[in-house]
Amino acid sequence: MTHTLTAPHDIVSSAPAPRPAARWTASGGMVAGPLFLAAGLAQGVVRDGFDFTRNAISQLALGEAGWIQTVNFVLAGALLLAGAAGLRRVLCGTPGGTWGPVLVGVFAVSFWVAAAFPADAGAGFPVGAPEATVMSGHGAVHMFGGMVGYLALCAALVVLARPLAAGGMQGWAVATRLVPVVVLAGFMASAASVLAFTVGAGLGLLWLTAVTARLAGAPANR
Repeated sequence: MTHTLTAPHDIVSSAPAPRPAARWTASGGMVAGPLFLAAGLAQGVVRDGFDFTRNAISQLALGEAGWIQTVNFVLAGALLLAGAAGLRRVLCGTPGGTWGPVLVGVFAVSFWVAAAFPADAGAGFPVGAPEATVMSGHGAVHMFGGMVGYLALCAALVVLARPLAAGGMQGWAVATRLVPVVVLAGFMASAASVLAFTVGAGLGLLWLTAVTARLAGAPANR
């Protein structure tokens, strides 16, 4: 009889992650959306010249107090990345357990891109800015990063519907496949209504929070 020796690091890497630790890490993904939106809404209410029907939350990174929204972007990205890592541990070996967390990670990085490349001024914000928005290089990168990020979020939700369905949560799975439709509809309507974009993007963030909490709280299946 022959025996195959297994290196210690192989044993560690193949061992299931402790469930409480995985849930704690995934909590970053549960906090990110509500915190980001709450901070954005609070700033939008108090910043002079900001109008939710005309201005995107990302424009709050402009002006003297813009650093607050920049920090908000950075913090949200870090929390989402932690949430992606937690989901990877929670879903290890399950349907969607590989690509779901990866796509959430891409979404997380898009927040850092938004922080590094601010949106362009326009629609009267900051105060004194022209009504028309002139696209700049950093503004184009901001828009492209956001587009990639939210497409990744939509794809992540479709993928994460698989472990929900596999766990018997059929209602959650159906809703998780439908939410991306609303998010994409908000994006398509953004040229006519900034508020539609904000609502669609906010729904996507909050639903990711709910899905992360649901999956992290599900009974271990191994």
